[in-house]
Amino acid sequence: MKMKTFLWTVKDDSSGATAVEYGLILSLVVIAIVSMLQAVAGATIEMWDTVETEIVEATSN
Repeated sequence: MKMKTFLWTVKDDSSGATAVEYGLILSLVVIAIVSMLQAVAGATIEMWDTVETEIVEATSN
């Protein structure tokens, strides 16, 4: 009888599903953050390349 009660309790427990849902949401947030960081990194690298070019041109004349 205890095993039957335990199985019904496990069947009705939705906390595991909630944890999975939170995990999926967290993974989407992490993917969005990584994408944004890549975009910012690209813009920053481009900015410093421009600075380097300007400095080289200014000091060569």
